[in-house]
Amino acid sequence: MKKTKFTYILLITILMLSACDKRSTERGHSYLPDMERSQAYDTYSENPNFEDSMTLRMPVKGTIPRDMVPYHLVKTDEDLKIAGETQFNPLKISEENLAIGKLQYDRFCSQCHGEKGDGQGFLYTSKKYAYPPTNLLLEKTVDRPEGEIYHIINVGIKIMGAHASQISQEDRWRIVMYIREDLQKSNN
Repeated sequence: MKKTKFTYILLITILMLSACDKRSTERGHSYLPDMERSQAYDTYSENPNFEDSMTLRMPVKGTIPRDMVPYHLVKTDEDLKIAGETQFNPLKISEENLAIGKLQYDRFCSQCHGEKGDGQGFLYTSKKYAYPPTNLLLEKTVDRPEGEIYHIINVGIKIMGAHASQISQEDRWRIVMYIREDLQKSNN
């Protein structure tokens, strides 16, 4: 009995040691190689598995990215008015939200609207951009509902482009908060 127990322990030890390989370039034995040697395609490479030979696929119709809330209003005067009546900032005013709002404003807005919001951003003052950006300190902008400003950031207005694809929904609201609480209040 003792001899067979010792034989089993010795056999298991030998099997375990034979499975170890000290050479770092070798992977050892592969018992199910299908996952190890799968055929991977680069994003823009040809792929024989599809009729159009494209690897990069369009998302399934009707799907939306994670953490994205669809915004169904478009760049029209009617939808601008609807946004002003129906869209309200869900975030509470806090130092953190204002700091993030300032950071995002500096990244995406100040080049045109200026650091103070006066429409004197670098792109306009350097003559690289001929059309004057909106002065965010004027009465017409101060009187705008927050939902309208949010809508403008989302879809743009006149020649200003949409920024919804570049700025997260929460950060868009933080920019609105920063414009309202810091830029406009400090200049009135």
